[in-house]
Amino acid sequence: MRTDRLSLAALALAGLFAATINAYSDPLSAIPGGVYLFPIPNGATDIRFHDKPVFTINGHALIAIPMQQTPGPAALNYKIQKETKSHSFKVRSHAYTEQHITLENEAMVTPPDEVRVRIQEESRRQRRLYIQHRPEQSVDDGFMKPLQGITTSLFGHKRFFNGKPRSPHSGLDIAADTGTPIAAAGGGTITLSDALYFNGNTIFVDHGRGLVTMYCHMSKLDVSEGATVTKGQTIGRVGSTGRATGPHLHWSVSLNGVRVDPILFMQLLNQVTKAG
Repeated sequence: MRTDRLSLAALALAGLFAATINAYSDPLSAIPGGVYLFPIPNGATDIRFHDKPVFTINGHALIAIPMQQTPGPAALNYKIQKETKSHSFKVRSHAYTEQHITLENEAMVTPPDEVRVRIQEESRRQRRLYIQHRPEQSVDDGFMKPLQGITTSLFGHKRFFNGKPRSPHSGLDIAADTGTPIAAAGGGTITLSDALYFNGNTIFVDHGRGLVTMYCHMSKLDVSEGATVTKGQTIGRVGSTGRATGPHLHWSVSLNGVRVDPILFMQLLNQVTKAG
């Protein structure tokens, strides 16, 4: 019965994802939580959006659009021979759906006072890792989906835990059996491998130039901080640690400190790197 319910949920989510793809198809625009693809003009350097450096690869800049970005005109800046130039594009409105989740453990909805210091420190630690901008880059061969399974929650859902509103879903949830291997979406360096309060057993892979992927709720961590991994290498196993209702992977993509839709990002990255 559980498999049947998950299959029906997967069909419904497939329809929602198709709608997202359609909303995102205009190459001259982007959506909040999406990515704008900018072909870099000859001689352009120091490309910035919101005065922050952006991710570049194979003659393209992939610009992360924050979820809180106001729809309408937007602009990025760059320099050619020390002259500052700008490029305008459009941020289109996009309606994300709601998701209501019931948790038996109320401490995962409203944590007790004794763990709040831990949660705050873990949040600061993760933010520091998200905004790193390593010069090296390890994704010239694109990304792969880290786990084959049933998608149970899309990026951007407005989430309610036990009726209480919480932050929008910052990644993609993929359900699979406990112990199923999870692969690195691309090559990079392990900058976090630890047990966190909400995210459970968690791994961060830094791919360079502000691109970081996160893998949460694992039953086992197979790599240590400081290790170098390759695309497709097993880094952990599916589990239900932290704030989870069942065994699954929460996979998120952070681009220059902004969480973006992992599937949309993967499609654009693979487009410019010609990965399969």
